[in-house]
Amino acid sequence: NKTKPTGRDVEDFLAAVEPERRRAEGFALAQLMASATGFAPQIWGDSIVGYGRYAYRYDSGHAGEAPLTGFSPRKSALAVYIVPGFGSYASELARLGPHKHSVSCLYLTRLDKVDFGVLEAIVADSVRQMKEKYPDWSPA
Repeated sequence: NKTKPTGRDVEDFLAAVEPERRRAEGFALAQLMASATGFAPQIWGDSIVGYGRYAYRYDSGHAGEAPLTGFSPRKSALAVYIVPGFGSYASELARLGPHKHSVSCLYLTRLDKVDFGVLEAIVADSVRQMKEKYPDWSPA
């Protein structure tokens, strides 16, 4: 697995994010996610700020570790990783504010238009679900 904790400093990583608005949003989202998860952030791979970790093994035998949740401050949008997906969050997504999502990625173009309470609830619940599914998780 290419995406592993790197040991890079999270503050330094976020301080280098461009443009300036995305940098500020990255710091705000890092604080929200630390509060929602109870984990300290770690840089995974080149650009993911991850929280916690879990070990997985597919039926094919492929195994690895990944963060329970995290985000990447991309130029076009903040990508928030909600690993269990969005199947149980229809009412929350309706109240969240402007967003797009794929199977397990939530894309936020303007953090100032998002309801932080709703986002924090989604993140916290997704981590709870991951801990239930992968009980052998270990804190990062």
